[in-house]
Amino acid sequence: MKMVGESNKRKRGRKPKNPSSTETLDLPSTTTTTAADAAALDDVFSVTNVELIDPPTTSSNANAGAHRRGRPKKRPMPEKPQPLLSPSARRATLRPFENGDFFDVAVGPMAVEGTPARVVPAMDAVVKVFCVHTEPNFSLPWQRKRQYSSSSSGFVIGGRRVLTNAHSVEHYTQVKLKKRGSDTKYLATVLAIGTECDIAMLTVDDNEFWQGVSPVEFGDLPALQDAVTVVGYPIGGDTISVTSGVVSRLEILSYVHGSTELLGLQIDAAINSGNSGGPAFNDKGNCVGIAFQSLKHEDAENIGYVIPTPVIMHFIQDYEKNGAYTGFPILGVEWQKMENPDLRTAMGMKPDQKGVRIRRIDPTAPESKVLAPSDIILSFDGVDIANDGTVPFRHGERIGFSYLVSQKYTGDDAAIKVLRNYEILDFDIQLATHKRLIPAHIKGRPPSYYIIAGFVFTTVSVPYLRSEYGKDYEYEAPVKLLDKLLHSMPQSPDEQLVVVSQVLVADINIGYEDIVNTQVHAFNGKPVKNLKSLATMVESCEDEFLKFDLEYQQIVVLRTKTAKAATLDILATHCIPSAISDDLKL
Repeated sequence: MKMVGESNKRKRGRKPKNPSSTETLDLPSTTTTTAADAAALDDVFSVTNVELIDPPTTSSNANAGAHRRGRPKKRPMPEKPQPLLSPSARRATLRPFENGDFFDVAVGPMAVEGTPARVVPAMDAVVKVFCVHTEPNFSLPWQRKRQYSSSSSGFVIGGRRVLTNAHSVEHYTQVKLKKRGSDTKYLATVLAIGTECDIAMLTVDDNEFWQGVSPVEFGDLPALQDAVTVVGYPIGGDTISVTSGVVSRLEILSYVHGSTELLGLQIDAAINSGNSGGPAFNDKGNCVGIAFQSLKHEDAENIGYVIPTPVIMHFIQDYEKNGAYTGFPILGVEWQKMENPDLRTAMGMKPDQKGVRIRRIDPTAPESKVLAPSDIILSFDGVDIANDGTVPFRHGERIGFSYLVSQKYTGDDAAIKVLRNYEILDFDIQLATHKRLIPAHIKGRPPSYYIIAGFVFTTVSVPYLRSEYGKDYEYEAPVKLLDKLLHSMPQSPDEQLVVVSQVLVADINIGYEDIVNTQVHAFNGKPVKNLKSLATMVESCEDEFLKFDLEYQQIVVLRTKTAKAATLDILATHCIPSAISDDLKL
């Protein structure tokens, strides 16, 4: 076990490579410390370009005993004695909480003029979340991986509910909550999981859990340099932890767990593994965000990210309005900046007109019925869009216009003004959540698969790529799959990317053993739209041969009767309960 302050001394020679500056998902701290369990966490919670947060080590004492060349180190000056403050002067340094207690910036919660110190109620609303995860095995989709445990943070809100991070309870089998100062863990029920915004909502049926707990109150969106206090149960101990800092940035951030871009706060308070789901309070004791990720890079220090109250309230109101989480709508277009004056002139824009050009439109999005490529979006819901795609936000601040879209709910209408062929057009469109050809999440569902003659067919998703190629799948996966991940759009709502993930070796598939993660384009001359259509066509096929057209003009041909007969023996050999997943059965 590495002690705090301990570090590995750098040897002379070549300078180590700089790690890429990536946003790191703040994961719940595990209850075990073996290398195998740490590797399991890497596999489960890692996302695109993400490295897990390691247990914190301090660098201030790392080289305390090392001899440095150069000028001798200056001796610290003796500290000046602090003057005693009168009660009136002392009171001037205190900041009030809403409950009447006072908070001293230097010493923390305290009482006033000799009365006993009292615990701030907002602290008692912070709970520790224990979760047992059982992740699907995407390489062997008919089974699951070995379960493991993790811990994170959460907090109580109104309506007998608890908020935490979505990644804290992803692929959950059992979730338990423990209050501050309690020795009892209470079974929790997961009400909703918002993968895009990385928020989950829980509840507890046991009435004892809610006794003596006051829900937190939400505050307004903080401004730059506003003080924030992050409370949770991070790694390094079992009791509650408090870190403080200020808001250093407010902008549209990349939510690494949800693979989305939403409003986020950057703070300089320490956020470590296990802080996930913990609240961030302002100096009035109101919750202004949820800790969820941080930046780990040798050139960056104390950069943490918080989900702000507008995103939190959107999640809560979405659940209350629809009885379930429906997601954040997006504008199903790809756009281009119009900062170049020659480009604006060529597109017919007047000097006083500003906007962005539509490059492509998602064919499955409602916008595809009214918008067209090369349209110039001038405004969204009456708010003018600048040539760089930003809109006014607060005094002295601008933000990406996707923020306006994210404030809407699924099914809401929006007014869009566009410039098309020198003519200004107004449209009312209905916003929706759009489906990706390669989804970022499978939202707790087991992966789909179909097996015939040892060929394992499945669909491609980001978790599948991560399972097959590790957390660096953006560099390791086949170029064809990566191109479809980054640039392809589905042509219909039910379109899927179907691949042969592997071939279970048998006599019937001799010569095909090396086919791995290769896309299937057609079966017996008919295009493969999704995995269910492929399974239906193969099962109902009465032709003499089964012919699969794969990527790079490769074909697989099998005799129909022999292939179907050999499937049963292959399933028995590999202890596979069924040749088709439950969701594909007719």
